[in-house]
Amino acid sequence: MEILAFGVQDDERPLIERAFAGEHEVRCVDVFLNGDTAAIARGYEAVSTSVNADLGGPVLQTLAAGGTQFVAQRSTGFNNIDLDVAERLALTVARVSSYSPYSVAEFAWTLAMAVNRRVVRAANRTRDFDFRLEGLMGRDLRGRTVGVIGTGRIGEAFTRIAHGFGMNLLGWDLAENSVCAGLGMRYVEREELFREADVVSLHVPLLPSTEHLVDARALGLMKDDAILVNSSRGGLVDTRALVDVLRAGRLLGVGLDVYEAEAGLFFYDKSLDVVTDDVLARLMTFPNVVVTSHQAYYTEDAVTEIVDTTVRNVRDYVAGRHSENVLVPARPPR
Repeated sequence: MEILAFGVQDDERPLIERAFAGEHEVRCVDVFLNGDTAAIARGYEAVSTSVNADLGGPVLQTLAAGGTQFVAQRSTGFNNIDLDVAERLALTVARVSSYSPYSVAEFAWTLAMAVNRRVVRAANRTRDFDFRLEGLMGRDLRGRTVGVIGTGRIGEAFTRIAHGFGMNLLGWDLAENSVCAGLGMRYVEREELFREADVVSLHVPLLPSTEHLVDARALGLMKDDAILVNSSRGGLVDTRALVDVLRAGRLLGVGLDVYEAEAGLFFYDKSLDVVTDDVLARLMTFPNVVVTSHQAYYTEDAVTEIVDTTVRNVRDYVAGRHSENVLVPARPPR
């Protein structure tokens, strides 16, 4: 079977080609799957998509009309997929239900530390041979309080690091994680977590129930000198409300690896374009905000695991097997 893999980064290509070698033919393209590019999948029974693919109804219809029967998404999140339409079209859809939680957890702390210790500002200064310390004072994390929103595998890994820093641990989730509790985490209501935490980090999926979980009210509860980190999904944060809070001079800083309107922006070179997203443009003007391009997952270890899982998903599809990665039930065996 020949597979078309959309949105393949240069670093990722050899990993994908090596993983499928001798088993299936794979064609890697760097364009991302959306309404404009879906037509190039005509004739491919299986496609593999990246985290920012558009798998809404119209795109799925184009894929199905072109003969595609299987979609293997190379990510854990699936808020970009219209599963109801996929089921109506008899498309089998699978994802990578889990991969290295350390990649995201470590990067979340990278953002928190970069904000706390003013690393970006310091690096920019020293490149101009400005070695002053004014405006670069940070804070010790030991003894301060971290609030972890979502204590699954990534949240647990993030908590382990916080425990290593010697921080007080607050958590919020629908179910308590016994490992986190064993590290001394105290589970509280969201409101108390927002009020008490010096660092708030988000590790929950984007669902209708979690969209804008960090809204104006939640931001209003946070300490004026708190740090907010989001390495999960952009839609968890009401960015307009966040801009208002930053404009008012509140929050020590913000580290964002995701943005709620990142589709069509992140993973592209927009350096020569006019920025039409006024909210993002305003957000980037704040000196205490660090924005990265959805790269928290992007380690050799995590990407290798994602690719290997995608290969297994293809094998399961060919064999007609069902696994925990299948979002829309697999078709019967051939």
